[in-house]
Amino acid sequence: MITLDSKRLTVLKQEVFEANLALPKAGLVKLTWGNVSVIDRELGVIVIKPSGVAYDVMRAEDMVVTDLDGKTLMEDTLAPSSDLATHVILYREFPEIGAVVHTHSKWAVAWAQAKRDIPAYGTTHADAFYGQVPCTRELTATEITQDYEVETGNVIVETFKNRGLDPNAVPGVIVSSHGPFTWGKTAAKAVEHSLILDEVADMAFQSEQLEHDLTAIPGYLLDKHYYRKHGADAYYGQK
Repeated sequence: MITLDSKRLTVLKQEVFEANLALPKAGLVKLTWGNVSVIDRELGVIVIKPSGVAYDVMRAEDMVVTDLDGKTLMEDTLAPSSDLATHVILYREFPEIGAVVHTHSKWAVAWAQAKRDIPAYGTTHADAFYGQVPCTRELTATEITQDYEVETGNVIVETFKNRGLDPNAVPGVIVSSHGPFTWGKTAAKAVEHSLILDEVADMAFQSEQLEHDLTAIPGYLLDKHYYRKHGADAYYGQK
C-alpha cells in the first residue's frame, strides 16, 4: 500500500495538480471538461484528476492515485476521472509516454465533430506533429454500451496501429464526435501538446476558409521543421 506521506507520491500529485490547473488557464477547459494524469512505471502508479471537481476548489491532495490497471490505492479517496480507463489503455499500449491530457477544447472538438483529421498545412503544425493529427473512427453502439472509456482507448490505439503512426511523433489524436487526447514525456509537455493541437486546429480551419483547395505542407518542409526540434540532429533552442 502506498501512503500519502510518500515524498515521491507528493511530488507526482503536485505535478498533476499544476498541470490540471494549466488547462483552464490556457483556455482549453471550461467547467470541469478536462483531466491530466501522470504515470510512474517504477512506482507502479497513475495519478489523475478527481472526477467532476471544480478547478477553483481542487487541491493537490485531491489527486487520485491508482495502480497501473486503474484501481485506486488509497482509502477515503475521491473518485478518479471518468476517463481513467482511457488513460490506462494509452499507458499500456504507448509505453514511452509519461502523461496524458484530455480536453474538450473548442477547435479540436470542431474537427472531431466533423469527423476529420486535422491536416498539416504549415510549419506551426509541423513543429509538434509529424503529419496530420488523426481522427478515429466512430465507436459502435456495442462498444459504447459495453465499456465506453476502455473502447475509447482501444479505438485510439487501433487508429495508430492501422495507420502506422508513431505516438511519439504524433503526440495527439481526436476521437470522432468526442474530442482530443494528447500525451508526452511529462505532464507539462502533454499540456503543451494539447495547447498546440487546439491552435493548429484553429489555424487549419481558418486556412480552409481562405483557400478551399489547400494542399498539405510539402514533405521536405515538414521534415525540416519537425526534425530541427526532434531527434538526434535537432538544433532548435538552447543546448
